Parts: sequence; C-alpha cells; structure tokens
Amino acid sequence: MTTRVFAGAGRGRARAAAGGSAREGAARAGLTARGVIYLLVGVLALQIAFGAGHREADRSGALQELADQPFGAVLLWALGIGLVGMALWRLSEALFGAVGEDGHKAKKRLPSAARCVFYAFVAYTVLAFAVSPANGSGGSSDQQSRDVTARVMDVPAGRWLVGAVGVGIVVAGVVMGVQAARRKYHKKLKMGELAPWSRRLVDVTGVAGGVARGLVFATAGAFAVRAAVDYRPDQAKGLDDTLRSFADTPLGPWLLVLVAAGLVLFGVFSFALARWRRV
Repeated sequence: MTTRVFAGAGRGRARAAAGGSAREGAARAGLTARGVIYLLVGVLALQIAFGAGHREADRSGALQELADQPFGAVLLWALGIGLVGMALWRLSEALFGAVGEDGHKAKKRLPSAARCVFYAFVAYTVLAFAVSPANGSGGSSDQQSRDVTARVMDVPAGRWLVGAVGVGIVVAGVVMGVQAARRKYHKKLKMGELAPWSRRLVDVTGVAGGVARGLVFATAGAFAVRAAVDYRPDQAKGLDDTLRSFADTPLGPWLLVLVAAGLVLFGVFSFALARWRRV
C-alpha cells in the first residue's frame, strides 16, 4: 500500500514537472516571437524615418520582411508556432494562475485571458500568411483600424463604444510606460541570475522600450478617441499611421527615430524576458 502511495506521488510530481516544462517552453517561445515582431516593426519605422522605407511599419510589413529572407517560410512558421505558445501560456495563466503572490486573483487572470485571445488571433494571422503569403496577412493595421471603427460606429451607441475603447487604450499605454519607467518588470525576473551586464541590458531595453511602446499605444488610443468625438472613422489609425504621425510633430522625423529605436529595444527586452523571466 505504501509503495503504491509513493509511486502515485512520484507520477504526480513527474506530471507536474512535465506540465511546468511545457508551460515554460511555450512562454519562452512566445516571448521570443513577440521580440522578433517588435524588432522588425522598429527597424521598418527607422527606415521610414530616414526616407528609405517602402513597407508599412506594422505586423503585415514585418511578415513580408521575414518572407523575403532566406528560409523565409521556415521563419514564418517558427514565428507562428512561437505565438501559439504565447497564447497557450496566457491561457494557462488564465486557468491556473500566474506566478507571483496574487497570481491566482481575478485581476491577474482576466488580463491573461484577454492576452490569450489577442495572441491567438495574431498567431492565426501569421500562420495564415505562412500558408499563403500571396493573400497577405489580413491587410494593413491602418485599414483594419478604419474598417473596425466604421463598423462599430454603425451600431447603436457605437460612437461611445469607440471612445471608451480609445480611452482604455490610452490608459493602458500610460500604465505600460509608467510601469516600465518604474522598472516594475523586476518582479517578474530571476534577478539572482542576472550578471551586472545583463541587469544593465534589461534595464536599458526595459525602460526605453517599455516607454516607447506605451507612447505608441497611448497615441493610437488618442486617435480612436478623436475619431469618436469627430464621428469620423477615417481618423482612427493603426500602428503604421500612428508611428508616421510622430514625424508630423515639431520635432519632425527625429521623434519617430526615437520611438522606432525604442520599439527595437523592446524587441531586445522581449528576448531578455525569454531568457530570465519567471514563468
């Protein structure tokens, strides 16, 4: 009897270890895939800032850039599978809780559920592009934003809904930027494993990249609010138009250069998370 109890306990620990390894692998693959996308979008935005860009600085442009590389099809499939891993990791957090003291609370699990849906959609678009690059990746982010905004505005109270979503995106962007500036990501890292050089790398990329990412989100949300106020869906902007709008400020293309460089750094930060994040 005792032998069976110990054997059952051993099998339970083995299953838990296997599940933990699968979850960790999915998380690290997903963070790496996210890093690739931000890195490519940042590079495309830099090319636009310097007048050399011929592709949109969004996910569709990043996928087309990958497709043109040697072994592009393999890279696209790897990226899509990595994003599937990200979606599954977020799903596991929504179902079973995330790491940390309050990881099992609803305030952590509900955002994980939303991230799961988002990354599942992104993974689908990437894999669909990998299957048939000629059909594109579902259109540019700018056109998608305008189409979705127009459809929502056609429903009752749609204008208010667009405005509320825009305000939510602005708030999310501000929170992202503030948390990055305050280095809140330290709570999610294996700080004991970081050497002095890697700590500096994480902080430079985490702060600069996180602030730039938050600024892009907040700006896109502000355009959605403006579209709702003016009742003009065409004023909603996707990632590409949002980035290009930074070049129309008094600082000219240099603000776009700073933001684009920040997105490149956020891509590097995602690679660092893939290595040292607690999952």
